[in-house]
Amino acid sequence: MSAAGADLRIHGVEAGYGGSTVLTGVDLHLAAGETVALLGRNGVGKTTLMSTIMGFVRTLEGSIHVGGEDVTSLPTHARARVGVAIVPQGRRVFAPLTVHNNLRIAESKRSGDWTLERVYELMPRLRERRGNRGDQLSGGEQQMLAIGRALLLGPRVLLLDEPSDGLAPAIVEQVMGIVRELAGEGITVLIVEQDLRAAFSVADRISVMEKGRIVHESTVHEFRSDADRARRLLGVA
Repeated sequence: MSAAGADLRIHGVEAGYGGSTVLTGVDLHLAAGETVALLGRNGVGKTTLMSTIMGFVRTLEGSIHVGGEDVTSLPTHARARVGVAIVPQGRRVFAPLTVHNNLRIAESKRSGDWTLERVYELMPRLRERRGNRGDQLSGGEQQMLAIGRALLLGPRVLLLDEPSDGLAPAIVEQVMGIVRELAGEGITVLIVEQDLRAAFSVADRISVMEKGRIVHESTVHEFRSDADRARRLLGVA
């Protein structure tokens, strides 16, 4: 079994790019082993928050704790050692390398119980395509590869940024099935997702961002039962 998930606590976080503040006091708490879907219209700061948690974007104010450890000032590689991993939007696999070599690179940095064989067991399609280059994979296969690379880092907190982006509905369901399995392993998951059906299928709870901060939190059932609120927050029925 993989290491248990860690709680993620974000308090009063401000962050941005090039002198422009995008996050304006984000407060968010994920209990260990919980899956939270982060929703919101385009441009409200969801990806910036994911990048800030991972350390790609510097925190200007506030704090980020993982499993009780303050990671606010740690560089990205140190946060990975604490147990934070990200599957970025757009997958970003190494196109010239085979599936196997993409995973071998991640395996060389492995910390935790996830092994290459275990990744192949979770996603048999990757084993079938292990000799294919990254640019020979379908979008869904690339997404699986990106998830596999993240798992080999032994995450206690897994950040998934738009995993359904550009995928056919049947493939989205496959990917969400993998997310559900990871949640079942006890990994804490924060997922940014525009596909509400996909988000609702994996999340324990919903958090909604607006103008750089969290403005609403509820269970999936509560959110789905109030169409007016969903329309107001997300512009959807």
